[in-house]
Amino acid sequence: MDKISAYNNFFKEIIDTINSARYQAFKSLNKFHIGQNFEIGRIIVENQERNQWGQSIVDTLSKDINKQIDGVKGYSPQNLWRMRQFYLEYENEPELLELALKIPWGQNMLIIHQVKDKKERNYYLQATDQLGWSRAVLLNQIKANAYQHQLTDKKMSNFEKALPIHLSEQANEALKSEYNLDFLGITKPVLEKELENRLIENIRDLLLELGYGFSFIGNQYRLKLNQKEYAIDLLFYHRILKCLVAIELKTVEFEPEFAGKMNFYLELLDEQEKQADDNPSIGIILCPIKDNIEVEYALRSSNKPIGVSEYKLTHRLPEKLKGKVPTSNELKQMLTKAIRNAGDIDK
Repeated sequence: MDKISAYNNFFKEIIDTINSARYQAFKSLNKFHIGQNFEIGRIIVENQERNQWGQSIVDTLSKDINKQIDGVKGYSPQNLWRMRQFYLEYENEPELLELALKIPWGQNMLIIHQVKDKKERNYYLQATDQLGWSRAVLLNQIKANAYQHQLTDKKMSNFEKALPIHLSEQANEALKSEYNLDFLGITKPVLEKELENRLIENIRDLLLELGYGFSFIGNQYRLKLNQKEYAIDLLFYHRILKCLVAIELKTVEFEPEFAGKMNFYLELLDEQEKQADDNPSIGIILCPIKDNIEVEYALRSSNKPIGVSEYKLTHRLPEKLKGKVPTSNELKQMLTKAIRNAGDIDK
C-alpha cells in the first residue's frame, strides 16, 4: 500500500471514530430529553386529575416556567400539551416508549399524530432510529405507506446464500424492497445518466432514503482490468456492515444480465478495493420494475451478495396528466377487453 492510500485509510478511520462518538453523544442526550418530556407529561396529567385543574393551568405553567428558566425554548403551552399527550400515548406501552426514547422529539410527534396502529408505530419508531430518518423523510415514508409495503413486498436478494448468517441478517435489514426517490421531483421518463446526476445533486436526501450507515464514496467509480475500464454508478461504504456497497441504476425493467454484470463488479471491488478487515462487497440493483421470479433465478448462480429493489420516482400524478392517464382499474378493464377481443378473433 502506498503512503497516500495508507494516509487516506488512517484519515477515514479517525473521521469514522469522531462521527461515531458524536452520534452516540447525540443519542444519549436525546434519550434524556425525551424522558424528561415524558415525565413532565406525567406530572401534568396527575396534578390535573388530583386537583381537578382545567386547561388554563397549562398556560399558567408555561408562563411561570419561562420566567424561572429564562431563554429556554420548548415550554410553550402547545409543547406542554404535546408532552401531556406523549405521556398518555405511551404510559401503558413500555416497549413503544423504549423505542420513542431513541428518536428526536419532532419525529415522535409526527408518529403520534400520523400513525395510530401500534404495530405500525413500532415499525416507524424502529425505522427512524435504525435508518436515521429526518422529520421530512419520515413524513415522506408515512405518506408513501412504507409500513404496508414492507408487509407485502418481498425483499429480493441472495444474501442468505452469499454471506455468513450474522452478516446476511444485517444486510437484509439494510436493504429495502422499494426506494422512494420522490425527492427528485421527476415526473417524466429519464435516461440513466440524468437519474444518476439528479441523485448526486440530491446526495443528502439519497443517503437519508438509503438509511443510516451509508457513506458516499463517488459516482462512476472506475475499476480496471487489464487495459479496460469499468464504472460503477454509485459507490458507498456501509459503516455498520463494514463493506463497500455498489449501486447500479436502471431505467428499464430488471433483466437477468444485470445480475451478471453486478457480480463482475463485486469481484473487481473485492480484489482491488476491499480492505483486509472489510466484509465482502454488496451490490444493489435499482430498477423501476422487476419480476420476482426472474430475479430469483438470476441470483441463483451468483456467488456475490446482490439485492434487487424497485424505486418510485413519484407517488403523485402531475396535475397536467390527471384525467389523461388511465388508472390501474381502467388499465385492468382495457386488458380484459383486449383479451376478450383476441378470443373472439381466434374463434
